Amino acid sequence: MMIGAVVIGRNESTRLERSLPALIGQVAQVIYVDSGSTDGSVAMAQGLGVRVVELDMQQPFTAARARNAGVEVLDPGIALVQFLDGDCILQDGWVAVAEAHLYEHPEVAVVCGRRREEHPQASIYNTLIDREWDTPVGESRACGGDALMRLDALRAVGGYRADMIAGEEPELCQRLRRAGWQIWRLDAEMTSHDAQLARFGQWWRRSLRAGHAFAEGAALHGSGPDRHWVAETRRALLWGALLPAMILLLALVMPWAALVLALLYPIQLLRLMRRGGGLWGFFTLLGKFPEALGVLKYHMRRDGRIIEYR
Repeated sequence: MMIGAVVIGRNESTRLERSLPALIGQVAQVIYVDSGSTDGSVAMAQGLGVRVVELDMQQPFTAARARNAGVEVLDPGIALVQFLDGDCILQDGWVAVAEAHLYEHPEVAVVCGRRREEHPQASIYNTLIDREWDTPVGESRACGGDALMRLDALRAVGGYRADMIAGEEPELCQRLRRAGWQIWRLDAEMTSHDAQLARFGQWWRRSLRAGHAFAEGAALHGSGPDRHWVAETRRALLWGALLPAMILLLALVMPWAALVLALLYPIQLLRLMRRGGGLWGFFTLLGKFPEALGVLKYHMRRDGRIIEYR
């Protein structure tokens, strides 16, 4: 089966210099989709002989829109497409393993493997992200931004939802699974990733996006059989919005009751720490506050415009 690759990016020239050459020779065609870069990414990709698609800057940029644009220009005969974020590098051997799995399992539409952080010890945030990438092997509900997909299955369900700012891959996988396809996570090295998350503000904005994605995913597919992201949305609202509001209100009239209610946070923290360690537990609980803001921001939209979190 002929394989193409769609790489998306915005101001990723330094990392693209490693990402694009790693693909050349592993796939039949490489497409780079640029979302308004100003750092020479387009010229660098063109210099490598990669076909470049530049998105119309008059429309809001989303990763989903960029991936759809790349799919539209794949050559005839391409049957599989490897999606890749511009800050990721495809590992040698992944394409062969992934293609073989799809060939042997015609019911599978998407395969993904292990994405690893290149520098997990560079910051606590990189450490947390590397752990986030380590999902269970086997049949899965969703993939991430890096995955090998059957092009006919992707097109049959209408591709990615171009207006989603985050969570577009799980949303796509929902539609694929409801159409009878399977998603699999393989026990194989797929990509290395360079998050470069060094500041608390970066982590906070990423968590805001997560909350937005939870809310939108639940709104779209929450009534389905697996209640897509309903529990995640409710947890964010409970710990990040409802409980703090109740504690503040009670503090005005019944301070002792507010104190009792506030004790739920250390209890929850201890429970999370037992399950996943101190660092993971602390940031999982703290993350409920920006996630709740993301949920609320999604539901407060009135004009239908795409929200950007930077």
